[in-house]
Amino acid sequence: MSVDLSRVTTLNPRGGRLTVYPVDRRRIREMYRQKLVEAYGAVKLIKSGNNVILPLGCGEPEALVAAMGERAGDLKDVRVHQMLPLRKSAYMDQSLSGSFRHVSWFTSGASRQGVNEGWSDFMPAHFHDIPKLISDYVHVDVFMGTVSPMDDRGYFSFGLSVDYTTTAAGRARIVIVEVNPNMPRTRGHSLIHISEVDYIVENSSPIPELSLPPVTGEDEIIGAYIAGLIEDGSTIQLGIGGMPNAVARALANKHDLGVHTEMITDGMVDLVEAGVINGREKSLYPGKLIGSFAVGTRRLYDFLNENPMVEMYPVSYVNDPYVIGQNSKMVSINASLEVDLFGQCASESIGPVQYSATGGQSDFAGGCLRSPGGKGFIALKSTARKGTLSKIVPMLKQGSLVSCSRNDVDHIVTEYGVAKLRGKTSRERAQEIIAVAHPDFRPELREAARKMGLL
Repeated sequence: MSVDLSRVTTLNPRGGRLTVYPVDRRRIREMYRQKLVEAYGAVKLIKSGNNVILPLGCGEPEALVAAMGERAGDLKDVRVHQMLPLRKSAYMDQSLSGSFRHVSWFTSGASRQGVNEGWSDFMPAHFHDIPKLISDYVHVDVFMGTVSPMDDRGYFSFGLSVDYTTTAAGRARIVIVEVNPNMPRTRGHSLIHISEVDYIVENSSPIPELSLPPVTGEDEIIGAYIAGLIEDGSTIQLGIGGMPNAVARALANKHDLGVHTEMITDGMVDLVEAGVINGREKSLYPGKLIGSFAVGTRRLYDFLNENPMVEMYPVSYVNDPYVIGQNSKMVSINASLEVDLFGQCASESIGPVQYSATGGQSDFAGGCLRSPGGKGFIALKSTARKGTLSKIVPMLKQGSLVSCSRNDVDHIVTEYGVAKLRGKTSRERAQEIIAVAHPDFRPELREAARKMGLL
């Protein structure tokens, strides 16, 4: 039986149906030429009152976002939805708040001030649920995102930001892509066909990079505790930061690890090259690194480019707790800002002040508990402000947002040890948590626990 290579099959994100695109390379090149415009011309399609969605992190289209900011005088009440912006773009400036209103799904240094001072908005959600929020609640007028160059069959790749991007592009009335030769081409469900694109802009600016943060002595101790409880053949989820980097280093002597994670990082590249990560024993997608987005250095981006070992999928799939739980020996490693004696984790706010978002923490915390042999870890340093403030407290600060409920917390880890909470009573949990607090604060935590009826 011969295969007709003049036709290819893909999912049409706008209609959600199986669509067959003919491969006429000359016609594809002509479509590209006809849709190619300058950035300022493309953003003229944005109208006052529109909802615009931008990808998170490295998927943000720099030229298009800059051109949109230049149109501030012509626009009013444009809502720009974005998760984890890496740049402080003009549309987030308070002076332009009459023209643009940023709607954040995860605050960063670029967006935190506006959210907490009230001239930007915040939409809470589990990370895996954001595509559904886009589908059900946000009328997407315009989607703009960075893609890799088109292949000879007419496909672009969303590269480093697949997550909610494919859903947003599929739901948008107008789709504008910024083609950047520096965007790696990733495999999986990361493609969009030129027939699904309305306008194309070209830009060759560097993709944003995040340098590896320094690893502290406390990070190394915490990393060693966690790594000591990870078995060979486990599948891991790691984030970015000093502590996750310390965990990655401490895994150097493990064997046959797999990856199922929302975020692919430089530390995972190190473990692949060392032969530690190979996915050989994964129960879901054996041999594959499964992710939804990536942020790191150029070394990471080059590793991801056309790498058949890596597949990127929408976060509605990758972060679905029921999907996560299909990986045997799934290990989730996340951080928190504050933990109380009940085991509740405030990982996204300091009191009522929004610092980040729930992200995928509760997705993976719940998913690993469904996994045969799964383990979840919430890590934090025991103190802040040079040791004068305990991050383990009797009760969370007034107004604190609970990112991970006590029902989903398996282990709490500090530089003073590991508190195993799953399967423990409230009394036992309090004892375990106090034991990993800084010694200077343990007496007052015990006294508070007694007053609360926990001891």
